[in-house]
Amino acid sequence: MKKIIFALALVSLLVSCETKTLPYIDLRETGTGKHYTIPAFSFENWDGQTITNETLKGKIYVADFFFTSCPGICPVMQNQMARVQKEFEGNPNIYFLSHSLDPDNDSKEVLKSYAERLGADTKSWFFVRGSEEDIYKMAGQGGYFIPVEKNKDAPGGIDHSGRFILVDKSGNIRGKYYEGTDEESVDQLIDDLKTLLEE
Repeated sequence: MKKIIFALALVSLLVSCETKTLPYIDLRETGTGKHYTIPAFSFENWDGQTITNETLKGKIYVADFFFTSCPGICPVMQNQMARVQKEFEGNPNIYFLSHSLDPDNDSKEVLKSYAERLGADTKSWFFVRGSEEDIYKMAGQGGYFIPVEKNKDAPGGIDHSGRFILVDKSGNIRGKYYEGTDEESVDQLIDDLKTLLEE
């Protein structure tokens, strides 16, 4: 009887010690047995700082694509991103990376003003710009696999996804794609960030 009780206690302990892990999103078959990782990038922050994958190495971050004059989904997205940042305020392991899809108009000064209006903590939330070619490549199949295209009929002339992408400390995409315009989906992102912090 004592052996049975001990075995049940051990099983209970093992179950309680299990930690939830987020799935990996492997969008491209690497053929190496390793998970897909975000390729190297280099963009300019609003303060002239160069932000690269090395800047975020060993950090968890949330990425998205927007433009400051966007009359459609961007304001909702960025307010939701601000909510996520507020939830993890002061956490040195979590960063945010917002890529401008309109680098011709989103100058460093414009990005700075936009960040200030959002109340963003720019020590951990980078608003970056680069050449249109590099940004669109990074959004699409060269990076995060987010659909983006110029479209004169779209709000602001750019048709793009409102998804948030969760990237772990090794540069792997984790969890799922989160809809930045949907509060429940962003709530799930917050929960998944907490899970990832515990891994």
